[in-house]
Amino acid sequence: MRPLPRPRLLSAALASAFGTACTLWAVPAFSQDSSNLPAVTVTADTEPSAKGHVNGYVAKRSATGTKTDTPILETPQSISVVTADRVAAIGATTVKDALGYTPGVTTTVFGADSRYDWISIRGFDGYAPGFYLDGMPLRNNGNWGVWQIEPYGMERIEVLRGPASVLYGQASPGGVVNVVSKRPTTEPLREVQLQLGSDSRTQIAADFSGPIDAEGKLSYRLTAVGRDSKLPAGSMDDDRFYIAPSLTWRPSADTTLTLLSHFNRVRGGVFTRGRPTVGSLVPTRFGNYIPDSLLAGDPHFNHFDMDQWMVGYEFEHRFNDTFTARQNLRYGRLDVDYGAVQGRAIVPVNSNVADPRNYQMLRRSISGSRESVSTFTLDNQLEGNFVSGDWKHKVLIGLDHQRTGIEQASYSGGSAPSINIYAPVYGGPFLVPAPYIDANTRLTQTGLYIQDQIKWGDRWSLTLGGRYDRASTIIHSNLDGTRSDIPEHKFTKRGGLVYTFPSGWAPYLSYSESFSPSARLNPDTRSPFKPETGRQYEAGVRYQPVGTTDSYSAAIFDLRRQNYITADANFRPRQTGEVLVRGLELEAAFKPVKRMNVTVSYAYTPKAEITASSTPSEIGTPLLAVSEHRAALWADYRFDNGFKVGLGARFNGSNRGDLNKAPVKVPSYTVFDAMIGYDIDRWSLALNVRNLGDKTYFSNCDQYGNCYYGDQRKVTATATYRW
Repeated sequence: MRPLPRPRLLSAALASAFGTACTLWAVPAFSQDSSNLPAVTVTADTEPSAKGHVNGYVAKRSATGTKTDTPILETPQSISVVTADRVAAIGATTVKDALGYTPGVTTTVFGADSRYDWISIRGFDGYAPGFYLDGMPLRNNGNWGVWQIEPYGMERIEVLRGPASVLYGQASPGGVVNVVSKRPTTEPLREVQLQLGSDSRTQIAADFSGPIDAEGKLSYRLTAVGRDSKLPAGSMDDDRFYIAPSLTWRPSADTTLTLLSHFNRVRGGVFTRGRPTVGSLVPTRFGNYIPDSLLAGDPHFNHFDMDQWMVGYEFEHRFNDTFTARQNLRYGRLDVDYGAVQGRAIVPVNSNVADPRNYQMLRRSISGSRESVSTFTLDNQLEGNFVSGDWKHKVLIGLDHQRTGIEQASYSGGSAPSINIYAPVYGGPFLVPAPYIDANTRLTQTGLYIQDQIKWGDRWSLTLGGRYDRASTIIHSNLDGTRSDIPEHKFTKRGGLVYTFPSGWAPYLSYSESFSPSARLNPDTRSPFKPETGRQYEAGVRYQPVGTTDSYSAAIFDLRRQNYITADANFRPRQTGEVLVRGLELEAAFKPVKRMNVTVSYAYTPKAEITASSTPSEIGTPLLAVSEHRAALWADYRFDNGFKVGLGARFNGSNRGDLNKAPVKVPSYTVFDAMIGYDIDRWSLALNVRNLGDKTYFSNCDQYGNCYYGDQRKVTATATYRW
């Protein structure tokens, strides 16, 4: 692959001018007065914040829905927060495991998969254009160069459901997954952890934090993970090394600078459980099935090697009671080398339909990619707080810029030796085809946004926002030398109203929009397609009983994705598509008795279908498989003597797969999770089992004739020591 041309710095300089001016303004503000400041003893925050650690399972504040530290009760859009305590309790070892009890989120889009956290939110892909880390995008191109999140490095995971382009620019209409990193603390924190588990899993982790100097102006955090493990089949590696140093500097009570960084290395094979529909969901003509334990891939070829690193900062300065400036910056790079063998179809060995050997050989092909992704992100914000009589305004003005360069060489097809499904023999020769994509892509976006959070008295909260984006996608093909330059611009808006009752009830109404530029050209005009857009109406209610940590929420929504690109009968792209999703979501986290935690979620999605398409047969079918009913329940109890137990259940209703392509219904399933543990002095011991009964189930069937088995039983034993 030829390297990307060096990006011009002009657009980044323009985007950073606003933030740089604020920074230069801030420096004299604290440098002139710092010599006269009295000595301050810094202790841990006692008030909850939008980015700090949450004790327990219920967060009361978040910044994901507004980019300001806002009570969730006053946020006019569905948002779920999965805290680090909850992640530990359910024994989640991946982001998708952690989101398995969250309403509206499907974590089994492609079944068991060692590569990525594939999810969908409200019926739309949640993995592209990417997750968010600390409020800034982890942009990808929808292929294999996807940023990884280490669960041990997370403070919390926040899911904002529905369009969010006013705050974040290009985004999926289904919603945003924002992961908040662990940050330096002002009190000492020391933790080491040993984890053993299924598939020869051995993991050692450590987390250290605290002040560096006596005044508490400097504090640090160092989080690290080392894992030596195998995948569930084929004796392939599943190893990881992760380290995340961070530093916070507080030169004054009004100024904070936090440096954040991490390095993540993955070395392993590839484990997936995709199977041809014929032979898995339905039998072959001979009546047999492909064993669900079969490794359709090949340990002699499957590989997934990834290195990623990021470095950045978050700067905040409070000028006075009215104005606060923030600047967040991050640069990162990701390199991935991936290749895998997939099972395609049962193939005959002769013309005798009665010969059982004709239903035992699995044809296989290969695919893979070498990709490099580099990203630069800058977000400048100025927050102003004004009071006029009974009216309070929190105005946020922001200018952000993101630039992503992608080098990609991907191949698909080729061949690998067929295997007998009952007696597989693995190995080559493997025929790697020429790449079907060999391209350099540069994605840029600059957005100006404004938001006003208005409070009238103590009860009414009105949120209004608008954003103007200019985006560009430049694609240079190394296969034929062509170059496409696709500029886009779009204005998006949002609005929401909340009324907070003294008893803790808070009904709300909201409207929000999203947009995502297309990198595809209209074959008739050779001009770019219009950006895909989304819009959502939502009505909901929250309840947080006064004096408790309980939280309850309910929401109904009407979500549409427009300008969706479909293919006509000749497989030519046409921009005539629209997808409609309507549903109800319920979520609760409460303590029915002392020392007991319960979380419950339910999603009812009666309509998730394509309403317009170039292919008439697609109309009325779901773009992605969305079950009408999904529910989850987790409960744990901690005894006085330190003993603790937990039990969870996850239910997914039946569906007909993507675009209703499954020949029969994909059956519903329920899987159970369990936890047993003991806390004594500085030790915390836990044994977690996911899919307690080792249930075999299908998570989904796609439109290409494949069905996917879900995760098998997974056991982890964790010992944590804190001092």
